[in-house]
Amino acid sequence: MSDELIRLTATEAVARLKRGEISPLELVEAAAARIAAVDGAVNALPTLCLDRARADARELMAGRRREAEGEPGWLAGLPVAIKDLADVAGVRTTYGSPIFRDHVPERSHPLVERIERKGGIVIGKSNTPEFGAGGNTFNEVFGRTLNPWNTALTCGGSTGGGAVALATGQVWLAHGSDHGGSLRGPATLCSVVGLRASPGRVTRGTSNNLFSPLSVQGPMARTIPDLALALDTMAGHDPLDPLTFDAPAQSFTQAVAQARGGLRVAFTANYGGRLPVDRETREICAREVRRFEAAGCTVTEDFPELGPVEDVFLALRSQHFVVDRELQIQAHRAQFKPDIIWNTEQGLAQSASRLAWAERERAALYRRFAAFFQRYDVLVTPGSATPAWDVALRARDVVDGVKLTNYIAGSALTSAITLTSCPAVAVPCGFDRFGRPVGLQIVAPARGEAAALAAAALFEQAIGLDRLLPIDPRAGEVPPE
Repeated sequence: MSDELIRLTATEAVARLKRGEISPLELVEAAAARIAAVDGAVNALPTLCLDRARADARELMAGRRREAEGEPGWLAGLPVAIKDLADVAGVRTTYGSPIFRDHVPERSHPLVERIERKGGIVIGKSNTPEFGAGGNTFNEVFGRTLNPWNTALTCGGSTGGGAVALATGQVWLAHGSDHGGSLRGPATLCSVVGLRASPGRVTRGTSNNLFSPLSVQGPMARTIPDLALALDTMAGHDPLDPLTFDAPAQSFTQAVAQARGGLRVAFTANYGGRLPVDRETREICAREVRRFEAAGCTVTEDFPELGPVEDVFLALRSQHFVVDRELQIQAHRAQFKPDIIWNTEQGLAQSASRLAWAERERAALYRRFAAFFQRYDVLVTPGSATPAWDVALRARDVVDGVKLTNYIAGSALTSAITLTSCPAVAVPCGFDRFGRPVGLQIVAPARGEAAALAAAALFEQAIGLDRLLPIDPRAGEVPPE
């Protein structure tokens, strides 16, 4: 019974919960058994709160805490994982930092409160790099999280623990965050799905960067319908976040159920050579994107002009780090990893003129994308510049023969989209010759999450890779360069 339950999609599990065919407590126990069986091999969920989850399950089963029942995104007692960057009341929350090794918050993050109000049950905290900075999930508190398709490889970052927990069947939905690709990258490397929503779609609540659109919160899942369900759970206005707005009249679940073909799809493998992307990744993505044509869509190779996106992103990200980390580094410099110190000091050293230039360039990029979406419904790119790499490396250092200059340079495919404020969905599209997952990034106009999810649903139906999950962790070796 436990094995059967962990193989349900989130949508199926919620439907059975609503019909009373299974109970929240049964799902908590199924998840607990699966975690005990597989997490030792991958280190995805280093902090569990099983007794808290069991108590919450019993509350729901007794008819309490059901004020949101019937609302879009009602989870009816489904266990979920929360990234270890978001507070959960009474549960150890470290942010992946030794500074907060023993931190236990008294109150949950506003998004966690929203998820629990919608009938979600927090079962544990998923591993993340220190303060979510980095494309490889490791930290000094909990160590490394390993890719379940090949445990010699990285799962990506920074929502790596969530991606691995989903791929291995430890949870049905996972919460995460995305700045330069932290939901999309791990989803691609682990063959699950993840969504970077438009700024304001999902509350960030406690952030000091409340007026910056760079970092967002969002969902990760095994299937696109599950991803839409999770976004319905998370979306909506929050008085603690000035960028948030009301959830749409039509739920994202309905938008996915009504997905239709006939889309105008633009595809680029590397923006005409502008961004480095592994050759086999380019070939796989260019071949598999043609599956849209079976749904009556047109696929055209085209892309908007990017401009100096790498420099723009670094300038704005560095300013973001100054807001978040300047005072902490002053107090605890020895306990920060070098990447965070470097990124923060980049921000402290840049001039007001440099920031003004970056803002002008970001505005121009947004306008180019808005014009591009007058001609196309979605833009499709690879979800990652390479498949997963050696988990022992802090970051990729070379992509397609190009030497990378810093730890975020390998994420330009996703960070470029971050600058546009457009929503983007990561969806699996195949495997390379070494069995490493490869995926697509499907981008829609700003606030067009429904369009991005609907397009991703069409592709997922055509390719069927979601049916491979969940998997047991697989040992392997690092492929040769």
